[in-house]
Amino acid sequence: MKSKALTISTLLILFALNIPVAAQEDDPYNVIQTAVPFLSIAPDSRAGALGDAGVATSPDIFSMHWNPAKYAFIDGNGGFGMSYSPWLRALVPDINLAYLTGYYRFDSRQVLAGSLMYSSLGEIQFTDNYGEYQNTFNPNEFSVDLAYSRLFSQHWSGGVALRFIYSNITGGMLVGGTETKAGTAFAADASAYYTDDLKLGSKTGRISAGLNLSNIGSKMSYTSDVDPDFIPVNMRLGTTFSVDLDKYNIISVSFDLNKLLVPTPPTYDPESGEIIAGKDPNVSVPVAIFQSFYDAPGGFSEEMKEFTQSVGVEYWYNQQFAIRAGYFNESQMKGNKKYFTVGAGFRLSVFSLDFSYLMPFTQNNPLARTLRFSLGFEFASLRNLSQK
Repeated sequence: MKSKALTISTLLILFALNIPVAAQEDDPYNVIQTAVPFLSIAPDSRAGALGDAGVATSPDIFSMHWNPAKYAFIDGNGGFGMSYSPWLRALVPDINLAYLTGYYRFDSRQVLAGSLMYSSLGEIQFTDNYGEYQNTFNPNEFSVDLAYSRLFSQHWSGGVALRFIYSNITGGMLVGGTETKAGTAFAADASAYYTDDLKLGSKTGRISAGLNLSNIGSKMSYTSDVDPDFIPVNMRLGTTFSVDLDKYNIISVSFDLNKLLVPTPPTYDPESGEIIAGKDPNVSVPVAIFQSFYDAPGGFSEEMKEFTQSVGVEYWYNQQFAIRAGYFNESQMKGNKKYFTVGAGFRLSVFSLDFSYLMPFTQNNPLARTLRFSLGFEFASLRNLSQK
C-alpha cells in the first residue's frame, strides 16, 4: 500500500504541475506550468476522437468546454449530457474525470448553459518523516460553469461563461512542514462563433470558425507562504470545413490551434538567480496574458512551439452514425504530447452516444488505450416522442 501511495503521490505532483512524466535528460524541455490542469482535459468523447478539436465543430450538448458561443446555433431547445474518462487506467483504478453539462434555449436567439467537471485523484495515504501512518485522503478537484450565448446575426454568435474552481489535493495536511489548504479561483470565458453555407459546384457545404478565451481569472494557492499559481488561461481558435457528399453522407475536417496565455518559465543565471532570458513570471493576470505572446526565453521560435495543433475528420451517415479520427501534436520542448485518436457516434431520436480511443505516439499518455464515452439527451426529442 505504501508503494501505491508513493506512486500516486508522485503522479499527482506531476499532474498538478503539468510536468511530462517521461522526459529524457537531453531534451530541452521548457514546459509551461499551471495549477488545476484538469481544466484543459477534453471532457467529451466527440472532441476526444477528433484529436481534441472542438472550437469550430458543429454545435452539440458538450459545446460548453470548447466554445459556449456555439450554443446559439444548436438545433434543440434543451438537453443535457454526461461523460466519464478513466485516468491513468493502466496504473491505478481510482482516478477519473466526470463531466455533466446541459443547456436551455429560452428564445430563438438566447441560450443558457451550465456544466460541472469533477476530477477524483484516487486515495492517498499520508505518512510522517518516519513512515508512520497519519491520514488517508481522497484528493479531488471540480469546476462549476454558467454560460450565456446569443445569436447576433444569421452567421455570428457570442458567448460568455463564469466559472468557480475548487482544488483540494492535500486535505489540509502539513507538506514539508508547510500548512496547506484547498485552492479556489474564479474565472470567465469569452467566445465567438461564425458559420456560413457554401456552394461547391453541385454540392453544398459549410465553413465555420471559432475563438474561445477561457479561464481568464484569479490565481490559485494551496498555502499562505508561497506565491499563487496561474490557472490555465487559454486561447483556442480553429475552423471546420464540411461537405455534403449527397443526401445521406457528410464529411467534415476541423483544425484547432491552442495556446496557454500564462508566463513561460524564463532562464535564470545559476549563480545570481537573475533572469538572463525571458520575462519575469511574477506578474498580474492581465499582464501575463499579453506578455505570453513574447516572453519565451528562446524568442519567436519558442513562442511558436507553444501552439498545439489538433486535426480531426468526422463522417456522418444520415445524421445517425459517425466515424471520427484525429491527431494532436505538441512540440517536444513543450511537453511532447503526440497522439492519434479514433471514435464513433450514434444519434437516435432521444439520445446520442459517443466513444473515443487514444493511441499515443511518444511518451505514455494518461488516457492511452482507454475507451471513453459520452451520453447526451435532447428535451425536444423527448417531447416529440410523448406526443406520438
